[in-house]
Amino acid sequence: MMLLYRMETDFKKTRSLLSVFEEDAGTLTDYTNQLLQAMQRVYGAQNEMCLATQQLSKQLLAYEKQNFALGKGDEEVISTLHYFSKVVDELNVLHTELAKQLADTMVLPIIQFREKDLTEVSTLKDLFGLASNEHDLSMAKYSRLPKKKENEKVKTEVGKEVAAARRKQHLSSLQYYCALNALQYRKRMAMMEPMIGFAHGQINFFKKGAEMFSKHMDSFLSSVADMVQSIQVELEAEAEKMRVSQQEFLSVDESVYTPDSDVAAPQINRNLIQKAGYLNLRNKTGLVTTTWERLYFFTQGGNLMCQPRGAVAGGLIQDLDNCSVMAVDCEDRRYCFQITTPNGKSGIILQAESRKENEEWICAINNISRQIYLTDNPEAVAIKLNQTALQAVTPITSFGKKQESSCPSQNLKNSEMENENDKIVPKATASLPEAEELIAPGTPIQFDIVLPATEFLDQNRGSRRTNPFGETEDESFPEAEDSLLQQMFIVRFLGSMAVKTDSTTEVIYEAMRQVLAARAIHNIFRMTESHLMVTSQSLRLIDPQTQVSRANFELTSVTQFAAHQENKRLVGFVIRIPESTGEESLSTYIFESNSEGEKICYAINLGKEIIEVQKDPEALAQLMLSIPLTNDGKYVLLNDQPDDNDGNPSEHRGAESEA
Repeated sequence: MMLLYRMETDFKKTRSLLSVFEEDAGTLTDYTNQLLQAMQRVYGAQNEMCLATQQLSKQLLAYEKQNFALGKGDEEVISTLHYFSKVVDELNVLHTELAKQLADTMVLPIIQFREKDLTEVSTLKDLFGLASNEHDLSMAKYSRLPKKKENEKVKTEVGKEVAAARRKQHLSSLQYYCALNALQYRKRMAMMEPMIGFAHGQINFFKKGAEMFSKHMDSFLSSVADMVQSIQVELEAEAEKMRVSQQEFLSVDESVYTPDSDVAAPQINRNLIQKAGYLNLRNKTGLVTTTWERLYFFTQGGNLMCQPRGAVAGGLIQDLDNCSVMAVDCEDRRYCFQITTPNGKSGIILQAESRKENEEWICAINNISRQIYLTDNPEAVAIKLNQTALQAVTPITSFGKKQESSCPSQNLKNSEMENENDKIVPKATASLPEAEELIAPGTPIQFDIVLPATEFLDQNRGSRRTNPFGETEDESFPEAEDSLLQQMFIVRFLGSMAVKTDSTTEVIYEAMRQVLAARAIHNIFRMTESHLMVTSQSLRLIDPQTQVSRANFELTSVTQFAAHQENKRLVGFVIRIPESTGEESLSTYIFESNSEGEKICYAINLGKEIIEVQKDPEALAQLMLSIPLTNDGKYVLLNDQPDDNDGNPSEHRGAESEA
């Protein structure tokens, strides 16, 4: 299989083959590294054998120099060991020759193949990528040429820049393709040459029986050598062909690379039933903002396909059967067209690089939408419908745009979508079993503070008067006056959702992930800022403007609390809420704090400790010794904040100052 380069637009096969060749080169690199490690291990073992036999020979000779107290009769042992030492020395010579031969004929060729051939392919791949990126940048600059205020000088310069970038890209791609093709031959030689050297070394090492063994292997090794020689001849012939092709491409006129070179009278083929090439795809990033992405598109049957760079095959973008296509005016960009689905829904908007490409794409899609490709003679049918295809090139008028924008059904749809922003139910973002055990898939997320039912019952259960707006009769919060702990933090509410368990802090981390993901998916940036007061009795969310209590949670109902492990400003806690049916429900509340979430967790933990030790006066006294005491006898976590003008510690100012 050879990788060829064509100048035509339709080089889908070449792109797919390039991905296959690159994948093959990557696999070959990994395998070569593993093979080299194995060969180096064999060489290391053989080299260690040389050192071991050398040491063994010296150790045998050293027996004579040992002063044994009982050395009588050692003369025969000494002479025998001397003989064995000579045998081991001769064996050491053989091992040394074998180690040298393995290094020269087995390890060295595979190292040279890796350092030369594989490195060359990797370098050419990087150069090809740089040239492709430079071409994409020049094409993006050319695509942004204004349609209304054309500057011929700028247009000519940009056209030359595109031509130069294309020429450079084609040259680098030719070199890269040559290297990839050559690699297919060299890898076969590189795999066999080291093993030939290994086999020859082993044959030379085993002298006894070498003749019988070599007779069996000589013919095989000779045939392998002949095969390597024949592969070398094929490589040289293929390299010559690629050099000739390269010269042919270099001799082509530069106007071939210039986009929209025949803009005055382009030769448009209106009878196409298939088309392929690069187009700019419009992507909406917001209500009024858009981006353009240059991708490779091609038609396959009745489908419009898109193949990202580096992919082996393309994916379905649009079903073209019974679709309509027309040229459109789009954001000061030229050569744009839009595909509309059979039900009238606006589909994708694409931009071609020239007038010819624009009209040929429109004609081809128009022909495919009429299912001409299913007929016996598609080209003849396309010729008959040529006049109908020409109507698809009519741009959308401003009156049509006005009618479309004033369509009551569309406006109604938009208003319905806006009203549904507060009732968004995110899709399940994780299919892992542990995530489903923490939070049920499809659980609704509340993005604003809602007064819990338990707080409503608690407020109406007591003697203190409340009103429907949530204001208390005494805004100083009497229950806070009796609290041993008061700590204020500035927080912003991100969201809350029901959870299935409170046995682990992982449920808080999963809720954080789902809340943040839902906000990003649905573009929800609104956040409610509150003051979070942590006391030894409750957690209270207070409106910073009106000082009205938005929500109140008993500290005993807080079963889990944790700060995010990476984003230190994220904090959440799990509340256990009793239901009217007698059962209990679990809800997680997620906040973003101006200070570190660990400080909020510390304050909550301290409040729960105070609750635990209130029944034991001695333990309570020991705990209170670690909390600063204000002038009015309150225990307040001040976090080393400065005093106010009166010399008293600034109550509830710790977290705000840190923010």
